[in-house]
Amino acid sequence: MHFTQASRCYALRMQIEVFSDVVCPWCYVGHARLQQAIAARPAAVESVTWLPFELNPDLPVEGRDRAEYMRERFGDVNRFADAQRQLVTLGATLGIEFRFDAVKRSPNTRRAHVLAAYARRHSAASQHAVIAALFAAYFTHGRDVGDPAVLRAIAAECGLDADEAGRALDEPGLHGEVVELENLARSWNVSGVPTFVFDRRTGFSGAQPLEVFLQVLDAPRDGVA
Repeated sequence: MHFTQASRCYALRMQIEVFSDVVCPWCYVGHARLQQAIAARPAAVESVTWLPFELNPDLPVEGRDRAEYMRERFGDVNRFADAQRQLVTLGATLGIEFRFDAVKRSPNTRRAHVLAAYARRHSAASQHAVIAALFAAYFTHGRDVGDPAVLRAIAAECGLDADEAGRALDEPGLHGEVVELENLARSWNVSGVPTFVFDRRTGFSGAQPLEVFLQVLDAPRDGVA
């Protein structure tokens, strides 16, 4: 039986896992493009799970002044100025307001990933809300997403209990879960983010164009009519 693109029937819905970090601008772009793909093919996707990948795990837990960190690591605070201008333009087409001038801290993101793992315990929707809020908090509002007080506030803004979320930020089991998932990334040879994994059978890295997402979602799968 033939189905047009608009009425394609999916007997099997896809599970998607995404390795990302909340201080990675291309992860934010990839997040937006994935949402576009899901909106275009809602019947194709069963679930999306956000998995941790710390880009700068050696940062102190309290983070660093961003300008100081950039000078120390790259020798130039404005090394990525051209790329940032391009991201501002690209982000505007995706509903993302990049305000790199507002970012004053380079945070350690372990607790942000712990918050995402805590939210996932509640529901996939809670985790999606937290991930989106973390991206916006950092890239649009310049909030320090390594600060427990900020993370508690984000949890509350996403409908979670702030006190419970605050306690979860230091829960050994959740920290262990983050470490275990980061080890999984290494075992799968994930070396950069964002990385999208589809049904643990195929995947790609980078914030690819919408068409690439749709090609994967539209590819024939076992059990698809």
